[in-house]
Amino acid sequence: QMQLSESGGGSVQAGTSLTLSCLSSEYRGTDFCMAWFRQAPGKERELIATFFTGTRTPSYADAVKGRFTISRDRPKNSLYLQMNNVEVEDTAIYYCAATRPQASHRACREDYKYFYWGQGTQVTVSS
Repeated sequence: QMQLSESGGGSVQAGTSLTLSCLSSEYRGTDFCMAWFRQAPGKERELIATFFTGTRTPSYADAVKGRFTISRDRPKNSLYLQMNNVEVEDTAIYYCAATRPQASHRACREDYKYFYWGQGTQVTVSS
């Protein structure tokens, strides 16, 4: 059973940068999706960035496109989210998630395919 653990959250000023990390408990040889979700107070959970390990294909929600970058360091079993020019609206709990083996990066868009979840890390952006 894969376990995920996020770190790197905190309180920052708008316009600054922050990097979140997600450490996986195991290495997988098969292709699968990893992603960052977030949930702001009073709002539904939102899929904001995905990464397909097979082709190293990233994708982003419009709300973060151009500001956030998802990346993976396979030897370190780690997933990252580089958050630049953060906004007050980025305040949320950020979750790392992973799917079971998938054949295509298209699977990464489907929220229900994410089977493994971290506990979340809080990001608070002040103006």
